[in-house]
Amino acid sequence: MFKVTPNPPSNDSVPYDATFDLDPQKMKVAADRALEYYLNPGATKTQIAPRKPSNIFAIDADADDETLLVDACDALASASIIVNDMVGLTDNPRRQALLVLQRVITMGELAVNRLLDNHKPG
Repeated sequence: MFKVTPNPPSNDSVPYDATFDLDPQKMKVAADRALEYYLNPGATKTQIAPRKPSNIFAIDADADDETLLVDACDALASASIIVNDMVGLTDNPRRQALLVLQRVITMGELAVNRLLDNHKPG
């Protein structure tokens, strides 16, 4: 098969666009302006305030151990049910990962249940 145009087409002349005249002085001014805007090297450095943890999901300090363990057990049981439902909707290899996740959640739930069984109020 004969190609009409050579591969790549021969074009000896490179088109020159006068709008791309790169004056070194203009480039330096533009670079300085960009650095000033983005990095602001002359600005004074301020100390970053220490991070204060959020108290949105704070647990009451007066909550007893049994209440916390029961809540943790319920949360793990709910997570296990959710993962079990998701396992039925997915196929390999995500299914295998979800089964491992469910196993880890179940082991945590069993540990919390054992703690509840051994817990002596008071």
